[in-house]
Amino acid sequence: MERRKIEIMDTTLRDGEQTSGVSFSISEKLTITQLLLEELHVDRVEIASARVSDGEFQAVKSILNWAETNGYADRIEVLSFVDNGVSIDWMLNAGVKVQNLLTKGSLNHLTHQLKKTPEQHFAEIKHVVDLAGAHNIATNVYLEDWSNGMRNSPEYVFQMLDFLATQPIKRVLLPDTLGILTPCETFKFIKDLQSKYPDTHFDFHAHNDYDLGTANVLEAIKAGISGLHLTVNGMGERAGNAAMASAIAVIKDFAPEVEVQLKESSIYKVSKLVETFSGVRIPSNKPIVGDHVFTQTAGIHADGDNKNNLYFNDLLPERFGRKRSYALGKTSGKANIEKNLQELGLKLNDADLKKVTQRVIELGDKKETVTKEDLPYIISDVLDSNLYEEKVIVESYVLMNSMGLRPSATISVIIDGEKFEENAQGDGQFNAFMNALTNVYTQKKRSLPKLIDYAVRIAPGSNSDALCETIITWETDQKIFITRGLDSDQTVCAIKATQKMLNII
Repeated sequence: MERRKIEIMDTTLRDGEQTSGVSFSISEKLTITQLLLEELHVDRVEIASARVSDGEFQAVKSILNWAETNGYADRIEVLSFVDNGVSIDWMLNAGVKVQNLLTKGSLNHLTHQLKKTPEQHFAEIKHVVDLAGAHNIATNVYLEDWSNGMRNSPEYVFQMLDFLATQPIKRVLLPDTLGILTPCETFKFIKDLQSKYPDTHFDFHAHNDYDLGTANVLEAIKAGISGLHLTVNGMGERAGNAAMASAIAVIKDFAPEVEVQLKESSIYKVSKLVETFSGVRIPSNKPIVGDHVFTQTAGIHADGDNKNNLYFNDLLPERFGRKRSYALGKTSGKANIEKNLQELGLKLNDADLKKVTQRVIELGDKKETVTKEDLPYIISDVLDSNLYEEKVIVESYVLMNSMGLRPSATISVIIDGEKFEENAQGDGQFNAFMNALTNVYTQKKRSLPKLIDYAVRIAPGSNSDALCETIITWETDQKIFITRGLDSDQTVCAIKATQKMLNII
């Protein structure tokens, strides 16, 4: 049986940019658009609203120049308004070929916001659609607050659709503007429209206020929807929009009757780029793209994975360009430890493995975080072996921070039994320490990894003397890895994490 094609329209750059505090630059918007179309293979991209600002105009113009050159102009869309042609002029100057015209999809919005009759609203819509057609701009129509319209004024919604059926438009876009729909309502409302207007292309635009965005997407597909609006990482106003990663995974696994052309293996790459550009961190437990969603913690689960993949489901991380990992902590079993040792290229006999497992559990009980990179230290400590020899020791250091003077550090480091002492200044105490350390390694004609991320965590509700944890991410030509330090002083934390790094490299 031939599968029904579902169009995916990404609205990260328009609706997603309404996330509080988010504003993409011109170059960021262009880069994201290029990735969405050429890497992720979405069908259409809604990039902006007309008439917002000069910066928005320049971004749209830049994107359309690129799109025109590469044959994507008819897949770039802009939100426009019923404003007697002002939006049309704006789009003509920017080179826009497709408008998504915002109209009122509920009698409540029409009566109280526009204070007009349906007939007056329809006449103004027709004027804008005709203007767009005269300038070769294709029109899709948003029915703003459509979900409340179907709940409270369905007669008006059908009156609107009867009118739109007479107009030269390509698609009708159905937004759950306030995220109020239940899955049952989503199915019923869309099914009712599909039955009455079988030749109309309907898109569904879900918001996530009740955390039902993905469920509503699935029901919309079952009801026969032709297109979906999604955002990367579920970005959007309030609780956000239906998330791209979750929706695509659900479609591919639970809607075999339909087809989408998105490239699943690129979802994570695009997700991380949008995270960087937006400054909005992805929750660690967010499905598909969160840091922890492919991490097994319980020892029984790691053991099951060794025995015919008993704890795998269809959401295999490789689908999304990711990899499964096994956390270390108080719930760890031998299987967790073995999985991590395999990645380090280490192997222990059963007796030694049992001792190391017990030590990891003890650290977990103290709420200390254990990483794969910590295992050689734990092995050396527990077994008193030479599996991991500590060749670099930060023997001593003096950190100075005086008002009016640059921070400085004097350090003593032992490398392979040889002592080095250096002094340096920096923009902060840790920066001064790293500059002194760099001087040492320059003498040894060795380079240090690049520091690419630095985070400090303190437990909620802690006092000023509480332990804190510093997590530093390092990058070499061969790999990216993380080290951690634990102390009540943040700079000492960072130095402890750095000493671990020195021995790992």
